[in-house]
This record gives sequence, structure tokens and C-alpha cells, in this order.
Amino acid sequence: MLRHYRMFADYNRWANALVYDAAAQLSDAEYRENRGAFFGSLHGTLNHILVGDRAWMHRFTGTGDMPAALDVTLHDTLKDLRAAREAEDRRIIDWIDTLDNDALVVDITYSPMTRPGSITHPLMAALAHFFNHQTHHRGQCHMILTAMGKPSLALDLIYFLRTDGKRWM
Repeated sequence: MLRHYRMFADYNRWANALVYDAAAQLSDAEYRENRGAFFGSLHGTLNHILVGDRAWMHRFTGTGDMPAALDVTLHDTLKDLRAAREAEDRRIIDWIDTLDNDALVVDITYSPMTRPGSITHPLMAALAHFFNHQTHHRGQCHMILTAMGKPSLALDLIYFLRTDGKRWM
């Protein structure tokens, strides 16, 4: 199972780079245009993915920034957001590399941003959500780009495994 999560951390880095490369081809107006996604624009969605990752990494490690809300803008420029994204992807990969199989079954307890109270479940379940959340919102980024008439991105895990991710096969 641990190898599975290491693969997902590497896939996450790869898929984020593709989305950011596509975002860099947009005008600033296109990048910020509300396209009806849950967080509106590509800018809002990319910020939210980083917000979610930072919140979960804070829960997992007890370190790093804990955003105040799910829709906070962490960085106003694509350049700064991309630099933060790349640093967070490295942090995720490095942290996953510190885990062993015993850590995956240990319970974690945290308080969600969306409601009071605490939740407890195994780290394994939280990691599954963590990586699924990223994929979910990258799908929204893909929708925004294709709705603008931009080329479709090949973000599927299998494409990663056929290219940069061959070491996981």
C-alpha cells in the first residue's frame, strides 16, 4: 500500500505540472475568468488545491501553514502560486517517503474547516481522500481549459505510468 501512495505523490507532482503548464498559456483574464467551477476560475481552483494540500499536510505532520478557509487566495500570481505548488509537491513526496506500513493504520484526529468537532480515522483513509481530492479538482481545471477551447490534457494516471511514472510499473 505504501508504494501505492508514493506513486500517487509522484503522479500528483506530474499532473500538477501539466495543469500549470496549460495555465501559463492563458492570458491573465482567461486565467481569472469565472467558468462556473466550484471555485470559479482556474486561479481560484488552483489556489484551492494548494489550500487543501496544506490543510491535510498540517493535519498529517503538525507542521506548515494551516489555511483559514477553503477559498482563501494563497498567491495572487500564477508564478508565485506555481512556485508554492512545486514546493508543496516536493514536501508531499518527502513526507510520504518517511512513512512505513505501520503508520498507515494509525488513527489521526483532526477538526474539519467546514464544521465543528473532530474526526478520527486511519491515516490510510485520509491519504486516499487527500489524493482523490487533488484529482477531483484537477478535473475541474481540465473542464475550465476545455470550455475555453484549449487542448485537452492527458491527466490520467495511466498516461503518467506510460511516461514519467514508468518506475512504478
